Amino acid sequence: MSRSIEVAVFPVAGLGTRFLPATKAVPKEMLPVVDRPVIQYAVDEAKEAGITEFVFVTSRGKSEIEDHFDHHTELYETLERRQKAAALEDARSADLPVGSYALVRQPEPLGLGHAVWCARHVVGDRPFAVLLPDELFRGRPGVLKQMVDAHSRLGGAIVAVREVPKDLTDRYGIIDVETDDGTAASVKGLVEKPAPAEAPSNLSIVGRYILPPDVFAYLDRHETGAGGEIQLTDAMARLLGDHPFHGLRFTGDRFDCGDKAQFVAANLVLALDRPDLADKVRDRIKAHI
Repeated sequence: MSRSIEVAVFPVAGLGTRFLPATKAVPKEMLPVVDRPVIQYAVDEAKEAGITEFVFVTSRGKSEIEDHFDHHTELYETLERRQKAAALEDARSADLPVGSYALVRQPEPLGLGHAVWCARHVVGDRPFAVLLPDELFRGRPGVLKQMVDAHSRLGGAIVAVREVPKDLTDRYGIIDVETDDGTAASVKGLVEKPAPAEAPSNLSIVGRYILPPDVFAYLDRHETGAGGEIQLTDAMARLLGDHPFHGLRFTGDRFDCGDKAQFVAANLVLALDRPDLADKVRDRIKAHI
C-alpha cells in the first residue's frame, strides 16, 4: 500500500515581476482573488486532500505570507467585541495550527527544482506534494484530492496534466506517454519545454505534483537544464523506471494567476460562483459591455 501524503511544499520565493508595480512591496502570492489571497486557495486545496504539514519555500520580503496563516489575537478580539461573527470566521479560516507549517529560504532564484530541494530536510524520507500557488484550480473535489486518491491506487509519482495546443508545448513540461486509459497516462519520458516539432505529446504538466523522496537525490546534483535553471522536470525524469509514474487528467478549471488576463478571469469566475456576489458582478459587467 502507498504511504499517505501528509506534507506539501509551496514554492513562493518568486519576485512576481509580471505584476509590477502591484508586487513591488506585496508578495504576488498575497494578491487577492475575490477576498482571499492566491496562496490560500492552494493551502485550502491541500487541506482538503488531507495535508497536515505545510512547507513554504520563501525569499526576502515574503513575511506577509507567514503572517497571513498565523493566529491574530488582536484582530480576533476586536471582531468578537464588535460582534462581527462572519468576519471573524473568515479571518480564522486562514489559520494553520501551531507547529503544522515551516518556512525555508531559497536564497537565489535558481529554478523550481532548486526551490523544492530547499525543503528536503523538512520533507525527509516521505512522499510529498508540490503545489505552485500561481496556478489556481476550480473543481470538486480539488485537484490535489483527485491526485491523492489516484496515488493510493497507483503509487509512485503523479503529475497533473492537461492537453495544450501543439504549438504551445515549448511553454511547458511535456510527458511522453506509454499507455493511456483516458484518465491516468503511464509516463515513459519527460521533456522540459520542447519545440512543437519535437514534443512527444501535447499533455503538459501543470502545477500539482506528488513525488517520492528519491527525487531529492537527483536535485542534490544541482544540474541545470532549460533556461540555465535547476528544473524539477529533469529530476523527475530520473525517477522513470524506478517508480510508477503517471500523468493524471484532472476534473476542473485552471487559471494561471501569474498571467494578468487569467488572473482577472479567475476573479470574475470565482465571484460568479458566489451567491452573495454573482448578481451584482453580472449586472456591473453588463453595464460596461
